[in-house]
Amino acid sequence: MEKKEQAELDILRHSAAHVMAEAVKEIFPDAKLGIGPAIENGFYYDFDLPRPLTPDDLAKITEKMKESIKERKPFVCEEVSREEARRLFQGQPYKLELIEELPEGEKITIYRHGDFVDLCRGPHVEDTGKLRHNAFALLNVAGAYWRGDEHRPMLQRIYGTIWPSKEELQAYLNRLEEMERRDHRRLGRELDLFSTHEEAGPGLIYWHPKGARIRVIVEDFWRQRHYAGGYDILYTPHIGREWLWETSGHLGFYKEGMYSPMTIDEQNYYLKPMNCPFHIMVYQTQTRSYRDLPLRWAELGTVYRYERSGVLHGLLRVRGFTQDDAHIICTPEQIEDEILEVLRFSLELWHAFGFYDIKAYLATRPEKSVGEEARWEQAKDSLRKALDTEGVPYEVDEGGGAFYGPKIDLKIKDALGREWQMTTIQFDFNEPERFGMTYVGEDGQQHQPYMVHRALLGSLERFFGVLIEQYGGAFPVWLAPVQAKIIPIADRHHEFAEQVYARLKAAGLRVELDDSGDRMNAKIRKGQLEKIPYMLVIGDREAESDAVAVRLRTNENLGAMPVEQFIARAKGLIESRNNQDL
Repeated sequence: MEKKEQAELDILRHSAAHVMAEAVKEIFPDAKLGIGPAIENGFYYDFDLPRPLTPDDLAKITEKMKESIKERKPFVCEEVSREEARRLFQGQPYKLELIEELPEGEKITIYRHGDFVDLCRGPHVEDTGKLRHNAFALLNVAGAYWRGDEHRPMLQRIYGTIWPSKEELQAYLNRLEEMERRDHRRLGRELDLFSTHEEAGPGLIYWHPKGARIRVIVEDFWRQRHYAGGYDILYTPHIGREWLWETSGHLGFYKEGMYSPMTIDEQNYYLKPMNCPFHIMVYQTQTRSYRDLPLRWAELGTVYRYERSGVLHGLLRVRGFTQDDAHIICTPEQIEDEILEVLRFSLELWHAFGFYDIKAYLATRPEKSVGEEARWEQAKDSLRKALDTEGVPYEVDEGGGAFYGPKIDLKIKDALGREWQMTTIQFDFNEPERFGMTYVGEDGQQHQPYMVHRALLGSLERFFGVLIEQYGGAFPVWLAPVQAKIIPIADRHHEFAEQVYARLKAAGLRVELDDSGDRMNAKIRKGQLEKIPYMLVIGDREAESDAVAVRLRTNENLGAMPVEQFIARAKGLIESRNNQDL
């Protein structure tokens, strides 16, 4: 969408938020108003109300909004003094708080339409009639702390969406339905993949056997590809003494994201939010020569970072996660080749899991930063050349790098066209200096190495959430926790079914045998709901001919095929890591 079109849509949505607030005030005259901005794909408004809203309330609010749209009330902007603003919003504590925070001398504007008035910078559409009565919908109500602070009052946030036409609204609502169908939290429950437990600690993930099976497959593939790519794998502790985090700078720059210290032997220890200081400790165990470099060290390291409870979201926003972390320590002469290989490795990994629509963002030096200008320029050029060489489309995020180095962020698009920021390739000029990292150069002198932080999948938890939604829980054969379910039609077929089960297991397939007393169609239906790729039905003809009747989770019937032929078919898809065919 063009920037102008997006700006016009944002104005439309912000105007809709005002019309919604007007409707809420008509139904609840004592409502206290929060804020109501336009957001991606819609708008919201926060309210302090005398009781929780119900679906019936949303229907009433919708009807009131349609009445306002029909009346074509003009949006009128007025500039007011601070005193006038205070008078207008008497009894509205949240608006008064916003007014008091405005700097002295700053212009204060309000917008009116009809009898409704709101503190607002604007802009808005010409009148309420510019909102199409059949092109908006109120979606849901959620709790939201005022100003995002969990120590402040909890308000009710009404989410809505509005589009230029009825057709665009319907397309978006259809997309929402598909997103709900693919929601990893719902599928996690239905497919018995993972769970979270508020009572035991929010934001912490419990991997169930089927989810853990997929994780093992991903980790094994990840390790195999890393060893093939010249990496070594490390394991490091979960906690470190205060000195470590003071030296790394985390206590100075990242303390709000770290958990409170624990005392051991009268020393403060912290749960690790990052793996990098531990890898540096390994580097410092011996004198390093330029001949030893590059060092490529990877770790599936579990880290812990504080997130507010209000932003926790299934697998996508958690407090404990396993990062597929790596650090490349090299000489300045090696950096360009190393960056190119990291980028190629990242693309290869994403393609293996079925993601091909990938875009990069090159973040450059911010105003506040550390490190020599020449190093920043060399690092930025290395990142840019790698993107150009691989033909990866990218945007430059001027000044968007961390204070300690420039970076590439890779964003992938899933099956619904949603963009996810996953891979980061980050230079670090800070920690090598803080820890006094050196290597002996060809000239016999001490030199400071370059260090690159690199996470390809990001975290296993977040990656798994995206993977579930990418495939709607119907994983490719090579990733499916159960690849085939054997379904004997009658008791007399159990003996042959058990033989087939043993042969498939021996061939390395993940298989289950449904020997329940349910009818065949019920067994097939259950397997399809579990999104198992293959249902192998066994009756008299199959038992006599050493065959299985193959039904797919899509309900397609492939008919009977010899057991060995089925094994060859399945193993071919697994070994090729085919993400599309069954």
